[in-house]
Amino acid sequence: MSDVKPIPDDYPRVTPYLCVDGAAAAIDFMVEVFGATERMRISAPGGMIGHAEVAIGDSIIMVSDEYPEMGVIGPKKIGGTAVTVMVYVEDADDTFAKAVAAGATAERPVETHFYGDRGGQFTDPFGHRWNVSTHVEDVAPDELARRSAEMFGE
Repeated sequence: MSDVKPIPDDYPRVTPYLCVDGAAAAIDFMVEVFGATERMRISAPGGMIGHAEVAIGDSIIMVSDEYPEMGVIGPKKIGGTAVTVMVYVEDADDTFAKAVAAGATAERPVETHFYGDRGGQFTDPFGHRWNVSTHVEDVAPDELARRSAEMFGE
């Protein structure tokens, strides 16, 4: 009988895995913008990263360099991304400003939203899209429904 757990204790059930042209620089970006810490790195030939893990708060993001021969490519190679990584932060304005200063492209400015979050969206220099938000108001379900209907003109 094995004592190995099918879901390790120190991993969340869902973990984004970002493939990047320049994984080391992407990790540096996450450290600078989010205060991420690198948990581990498996180096590959040619200075590449075969696999790395960074922690942002209690979340983990896995990262690797591109390996086109294995079908592992980043968003720039495919012309963009359909995925957005959402991160709750202590100060969305500050985090957004750090991201832009570190080379990200602002997509949607930071503003307070009807559902109780203040946040904005940017694309990092590697082509991945991020939402950063700070929760600023607890909105009751009936009030959320009213605000949503008002926003969408219902």
